[in-house]
Amino acid sequence: MFTVFGFYKFKKIKSLKKFRSLFQSELLDNKVRGTLILSSEGINGTLAGQKKSILKIKNLLKKKIKFTNFDSSNHSTSKFQPFHQGKVKIKKEVVPIGLKIDKKNKRLNKYLSGKSWNRLISKKETLVVDARKSFEFKVGTFKKAINPNITNFRDFPKYLKKINKKKPVAMFCTGGIRCEKASVYLKQKGFKNVFQLKGGILNYLDKIDKKNSLWKGECFVFDNRVSVKHGLKQGSFSVCGGCRTPISSLDKKSNMYEKGVSCHNCYKNLTESQKTRFRMRQKQINIAKSKGSKHMFQKEYAV
Repeated sequence: MFTVFGFYKFKKIKSLKKFRSLFQSELLDNKVRGTLILSSEGINGTLAGQKKSILKIKNLLKKKIKFTNFDSSNHSTSKFQPFHQGKVKIKKEVVPIGLKIDKKNKRLNKYLSGKSWNRLISKKETLVVDARKSFEFKVGTFKKAINPNITNFRDFPKYLKKINKKKPVAMFCTGGIRCEKASVYLKQKGFKNVFQLKGGILNYLDKIDKKNSLWKGECFVFDNRVSVKHGLKQGSFSVCGGCRTPISSLDKKSNMYEKGVSCHNCYKNLTESQKTRFRMRQKQINIAKSKGSKHMFQKEYAV
């Protein structure tokens, strides 16, 4: 069983190249995979490995970057290693939106969780905004939530400009970090009643019983589990071999679906040459599976 650890911490960091080299080496030595993003404003990542190895990396991050607690973190498990490799990247921002967070502007953010969050988003006047991409929204979201129809998070401010400043705004995202940025942005634009889901969807699904939940569907995750459900158990979604978008068991009943090749989202856009190439790739994956091994192009290992 693998432990999957998602986290972020806003803190000024120097010597980014030195830290990248150090953490890259530690991920390799401890057989931990996933992605760690380093920025002058903080860290963000999701890592997977054996429980002891994840604990070691977690403590190393705290020690070297000099902080006591993560701003937000979540733990889940996977029966298989959900990442193909371990990567440490240096970026200008932990998530791109065109502004950086510091202690002063982050301190103004308002957080809600559990029953308080449910009460807020149940109010008629509350504008419930999903800060994720459209394909994530389609896998699952909260009741009443609005899909901003963005392809990249850096485009989110264009949508935020359309929001009524007088309405209370409740925002959420997968782990919370995108809303940290969006909340600061709205505050700078003069919004007064902006709230965000503390710890994001993952912490909500982990701590709220399904019977009390206002979440509908599953939550897309950026690893080979594809999606998770309440209790952070692995979900039922998989990914299309042609366009890499998440697809449900219902989507697979479409005549346009062919495992490893296409789905209803991309069938009409793929050329016959592409479909032939994808079929050859899937054939090699099937051969590798029959031999009990993993093919280099195999994107998901769950049964």
